[in-house]
Amino acid sequence: MNPAEGDLSSDFANIRTELQDAVAIVRLSRPAKRNALNDETVFALERWFSQPPEQVKAVVLVGEGEHFCAGLDLSELKERSVAEGVLHSRSWHRAFEPIEFGTLPVVAVLHGAVVGGGLELAAAAHLRVAEASTFYALPKEAAAFTSVVARQFACRA
Repeated sequence: MNPAEGDLSSDFANIRTELQDAVAIVRLSRPAKRNALNDETVFALERWFSQPPEQVKAVVLVGEGEHFCAGLDLSELKERSVAEGVLHSRSWHRAFEPIEFGTLPVVAVLHGAVVGGGLELAAAAHLRVAEASTFYALPKEAAAFTSVVARQFACRA
């Protein structure tokens, strides 16, 4: 295998990574769940983007299967107080910061569902390219906690 190409995945739950020259392909890998986000996936993204491999100069973020990301995995919702819910939401926003504010340019390739937390993840990328199949949704319940989305789109108005 060429050292400039190969699998970078190791200990990152629900994401697969590979290197093509100096470009890392970071793939959400929960296609049976439409790449819905759970804590394990979000914090795996945070770990990878906080310490990307040295040879990586740019990242392409994609979703495996028919959808980029259908947002929060509703099957993993937990009963939380309002304060606990806010703290949990902030932990996800913090997890997306290495994508949005990191040193690598990130291109999100969008297709299928880009919903809720998936829209926030896409907004954290520096450039978003949407295929014709892409559709967007932001549930009103999530609207109060979408500081990443608000920052991204307010700057472009």
